[in-house]
Amino acid sequence: MRPGQSSFDTYPSLTCRAYSKFPRENQQGAYRRGILSALNHGETRNKLARKVFHGQKGELRQRYREGQEDQLGALGLVVNIIVLWNTRYMEAALDHLRATGFDVRDEDVQRLTPLIWEHIELHGRYAFPEDQLPAGTLRPLRDPTAPDEPDL
Repeated sequence: MRPGQSSFDTYPSLTCRAYSKFPRENQQGAYRRGILSALNHGETRNKLARKVFHGQKGELRQRYREGQEDQLGALGLVVNIIVLWNTRYMEAALDHLRATGFDVRDEDVQRLTPLIWEHIELHGRYAFPEDQLPAGTLRPLRDPTAPDEPDL
């Protein structure tokens, strides 16, 4: 080693050495696609969080750390509720399609994501009375052939 040169400059990291042992097609093929897919999922989740966090112009307005933690915790809770809601209804829709004889391919299902929000009104206040739906039931699925209902 020359003076002023660190060991990081002369020896590649263990990760780089391990990565270099994979065949070239694996480096550029399935591994890279998997990494890209994970990054896309993370970015989509962040987009959803930014959409939900529209109040106060998307800024943390609490002065104290505990207040900021509460605000971020509530954001995470709402995002998780949206993902759960979408997952349950996507599963119900897929079950309905399968029950009616529609060919639902596994490769199409793999491309679905519950990280969508265009169908959810994100502005306003909401009330969720417990007696609105019996426990464990879902609202009926929308009929895609029926005309759209006007917004209230």
